[in-house]
Formats: sequence, structure tokens, C-alpha cells
Amino acid sequence: MKSALLVIDVQHGLFEETPRPFEADTVIERINTLATKARTVGAPVVFIQHETPDDELAYNSPNWQLQPGLQVKNSDIKLRKKTSDSFLRTGLQELLAAQNVDQLVICGYASEFCVDTTVRSAAALGYPVTLAADAHTTHDKPHATGQQIRIHENATLQNVDSFDGKIKAVATVELHF
Repeated sequence: MKSALLVIDVQHGLFEETPRPFEADTVIERINTLATKARTVGAPVVFIQHETPDDELAYNSPNWQLQPGLQVKNSDIKLRKKTSDSFLRTGLQELLAAQNVDQLVICGYASEFCVDTTVRSAAALGYPVTLAADAHTTHDKPHATGQQIRIHENATLQNVDSFDGKIKAVATVELHF
């Protein structure tokens, strides 16, 4: 089986907002570790960038750019999206098929929105999904902290069994491509 790493929405405008997402710098370090592991075995690394028509994440604006701490290589793939679902109207599925990818490792921002939606969409399409349990993050919300949301997503997503693709949550140090 061939894996790909999907890095979702780790963008300047989302990570530099004060307060920053839960464990922002640590999550970026873990994503860099995952990307290095993926590249070592020839697995594609796909950086997905959300865009909005306004200034918040307008295409090619400073806020839209990938977070500077990410280690992005020329061989990596960049993909634009306009919804929480990285598959919806993006060409991601075709890109993965062209690369003969049949399983995914997913990480990034925001745990309860774009990460959650993309994990579920991938599983619905039949991909086995490994959620990098400690390499996704979000901002604190009125009802829960970023840490609580991450814990909730890790527990919830791996218990979803209505899709052909199975979902598991695995810590970066234990994750292999």
C-alpha cells in the first residue's frame, strides 16, 4: 500500500493569530517530522491551503501562505481548496489516483473543521486513514480548549465505522509510512 501525507491549512493567517492554536509550534515540528518520514519512503506530501474571497485567507495574500516554520520541498504538492473538505472540487482524489496512493495520513488545522471533514470524506471514499493524533490542532473555543477538541477528535474519528475506509489515530513517533 502507498501512503500520502495531507497537511491541511497550516497557513500564516491561521497560525499567527493571537492567541495561537494549541501547541502551534510543536504541531509544526511534528508535521515536519511526518513530512521527512513520508519523503524518505517516496510518499507524496500534499500541502493543502484554504482560501476565502475576502482578505482573511485571500489567494496569494500573506495570510494565505504556508506557515514559515514548515519544511516544504520542491517535490511537495500544493493544492488549493475553498471548503472544509479537501476533496470537494479540488482534484485531490485524481491527484492521489495518479500517484497510486491508497491510504492517507492526515494532519493540520483545524481539528474540528477541515481535518475532521477531510478525514471523514477520505474514509467515505474508501481510503484507510491515519490521523496523526498529535499533529493536528485548533484554537480554543468557548465550549472547549484546543487540547480538548484534539482529544475529542482522536477518540471520535477512530470510532466511526460507517465508511469502507477505516480511521485510526496514531502519535507521530509511532507513525510509519
